[in-house]
Amino acid sequence: MAKSLMIQGTMSGVGKSLLVAGLCRVFRQDGLRVAPFKSQNMALNSFITREGLEIGRAQAVQAEACGLEPSYAMNPVLLKPTSDKGSQVIVNGEVYGNYTAEGYYAMKHALWPCVLDAYRKLDAEYDLIVVEGAGSPAEINLKADDFVNMGLAKRLGIPVLLAGDIDRGGVFAQLVGTLALLEPEERALVKATIVNKFRGDLKLLLPGLKQLEELTGRPVAGVVPWTPLDIDDEDSLSDRLGQRRAASPLDVAVIRLPRLSNFSDFSALDAADGVGVRYVENVRALGAPDLVILPGTKNTIGDMKWLRASGLEAAVKKLAASGAPVIGICGGYQMLGREIVDEEGVEGGGSIAGMGLLPVVTRFRPEKRRTRTTARAGSVKGVFAALSGAEFEGYEIHCGTTCRDDGAEPLLRLENGAPDGCQRDSVYGCYLHGFFDSEACRRAVLGALARRKGVTLDARPFDWKAYKERQYDTLAQTLREHLDMALIRRLVDREA
Repeated sequence: MAKSLMIQGTMSGVGKSLLVAGLCRVFRQDGLRVAPFKSQNMALNSFITREGLEIGRAQAVQAEACGLEPSYAMNPVLLKPTSDKGSQVIVNGEVYGNYTAEGYYAMKHALWPCVLDAYRKLDAEYDLIVVEGAGSPAEINLKADDFVNMGLAKRLGIPVLLAGDIDRGGVFAQLVGTLALLEPEERALVKATIVNKFRGDLKLLLPGLKQLEELTGRPVAGVVPWTPLDIDDEDSLSDRLGQRRAASPLDVAVIRLPRLSNFSDFSALDAADGVGVRYVENVRALGAPDLVILPGTKNTIGDMKWLRASGLEAAVKKLAASGAPVIGICGGYQMLGREIVDEEGVEGGGSIAGMGLLPVVTRFRPEKRRTRTTARAGSVKGVFAALSGAEFEGYEIHCGTTCRDDGAEPLLRLENGAPDGCQRDSVYGCYLHGFFDSEACRRAVLGALARRKGVTLDARPFDWKAYKERQYDTLAQTLREHLDMALIRRLVDREA
């Protein structure tokens, strides 16, 4: 049986996901077989495992920090919001159904066996499981049938570290108040606290830490400084989405759709030298970027309506007419077409005209395509002709089937021989998530943009995988230096 440790937080966004990823890396470096686990995640930033199953992106990142191939067992329940009041529910990597919030909480007790089975699968294979909670354990209105915070910790006897975010302010109230709202048996599982995202002079914080320990009766396991790292975050809380600056020499604008999903598609692009990726919500902020990207979305028709009402559709079409390159990935590719049809009510039914920049029509089907794949670019025309023949590795995750007009040229050829995507003039689209992770793709795209703009970029190769490994190592080193790892090891060994 595996040992276990759980990171809970006083609220969403305190940094639980990165703390788990960092601790996974630390214990892996120390020679343990370690795996991450989060029984329920709510995220639009998802990932497809090699088995073709869907999990939250954060658990894929944590698995990467462990040196593991991601598994459905690391995130057995995934909620993908489709509106302010409803979500698609993914269980063990497959679609379980669409539920309102009320409907989900009425049935979630039925998911306990799935959660426990997934945990036991990891329990049998690894030395240590580092568990991530969700939101706050003190959401007293949602504690019934909880299996992601204290419900799971109590059921399995997992020791808990409670993290608070000092950058937002009120960290002492966060930690003390959270503990005060827990039941006695829940409170007993919280063994120590963590102050996360600290900036400033630690000496000024020390008196508060002493009082915090007196008030809670628990040690502070560490003060983790705000550390600039380039590791994928969760959906709307990501700092990436707040980037508004235009970068020199190349400026890439991603349309920040209301139901934006899988923004990690652009992480490798953003990390490349000489490129800045910013997220745009209105026409005024769009300006005249060197490349416009329409990303994936969990609600293509709804976000198409928003794109039109906001004026961004007209602005992007104007840029495309001027020759500026536009790329659509997944839902963004669907939006670039002539029409999106939902006859079977996958997204609520109806149809809507697309942007008309690509000669394709999308029809939604209830079945979701989930697969990892490789691909190769065909004969690419226009601005990105240098993409021709480039190889890709990524994944598909979508419900729509997109058909090209006769004579329209695909962009990619998948490993099974099927064509994917479409191209016309300076507009390109495809279903392949991870499109920009390919070194060949980035070099071709950025080189073409630089030539078009008349600027010079650093020609040295950029190893995205090695870059990510360095980020995980930096995170692990930060935790080693600022957490009481001796205490944490005692907790893992049940000696504290």
